[in-house]
Amino acid sequence: MTIRLVIADDQAMIRAGLRLVVETAPGIEVVGEAADGREVLGMARLLRPDVLLMDIAMPGLDGLSAARRLLQDPEPPKIIMLTTFNTDDNLHAALRARVHGFVLKSSPAEQLIEAVRAAAAGGAIIDPAVAPRVIDSFAAQPRPAPAPELATLTSRELEVLRLLADGMSNPEIAQELRIGEATVRTHVAHILHKLRLRDRVHAVVFAYEAGIVRPGQRLREGPRDGVRDEPC
Repeated sequence: MTIRLVIADDQAMIRAGLRLVVETAPGIEVVGEAADGREVLGMARLLRPDVLLMDIAMPGLDGLSAARRLLQDPEPPKIIMLTTFNTDDNLHAALRARVHGFVLKSSPAEQLIEAVRAAAAGGAIIDPAVAPRVIDSFAAQPRPAPAPELATLTSRELEVLRLLADGMSNPEIAQELRIGEATVRTHVAHILHKLRLRDRVHAVVFAYEAGIVRPGQRLREGPRDGVRDEPC
């Protein structure tokens, strides 16, 4: 099935470059381009794309505001925010609005295409270069009160959630806890169901907002990887 994509950026050259990149991949069709948030609102509601690739900072109605409005629609597109290191102050707010991920405008072509495919499939992805800034943005947030939903999790599910928030994949969690990958997938599925979360990326957001993991707290050594969705 062809993924219908709309690109929104106020710079025509950026839009042209993004179109050139994504249209090299089979199964992705750019059905429209928008130059600002107000234009993308009308275009997205008219064309009903599967995925919207949108700059977070645009003149007039910015990408974050447009995303918030579109995500209130009955059947919104999957939204991936485009960002740069100089314009990512709103990453935390965008995640809370339930966008499907972030990619840098300078990301390699294969990473951009992967993000579009992941979003179209209902998953989410955060560019590895952006992930540390996303996690660190939680440091500026007030210390949260314990979330009542946590009481629905078993001790093992809570442990898995902590490891998810640390950026571990299913195989890494399985190795850390010495359990099978199928068991990890079952735990992740139960976590998402009990907490009413859409995907692993938003499970990470929940973990930080609920105070399960604090910014700067590392459960394992090593560099942070990008946060990406994978089969539960």
